[in-house]
Amino acid sequence: MDVKATAKTVRFTPRKVRLVLDTIRGKSVNEALAILKFEPNQAATAVYKVVKSAAANATNNNQLDADSLYVKECYANEGVVLKRFMPRAKGNASPIMKRTSHITVVVSDER
Repeated sequence: MDVKATAKTVRFTPRKVRLVLDTIRGKSVNEALAILKFEPNQAATAVYKVVKSAAANATNNNQLDADSLYVKECYANEGVVLKRFMPRAKGNASPIMKRTSHITVVVSDER
């Protein structure tokens, strides 16, 4: 059975989050949490929370065994973009795009 958890509008760019998600895709939940705990990338903290939440949803809501869970799929879509402007030379302004992510993790007990 597939169980999903989502974190919306996380202040990391989707490109950087996808680097972290590629390291845990297909791994067991326990192994993925161990990898994320020691990952130097800052986006790993947000992904860690989503994986932990998906595992908790599976055990509490669907009565699945926590040890048999694995990360079936995980992806980061683009969220809202905060648009800011930075003053430049000669009275110009250049845009600063502060991107956000929607992180989704699906865990399952069936391979």
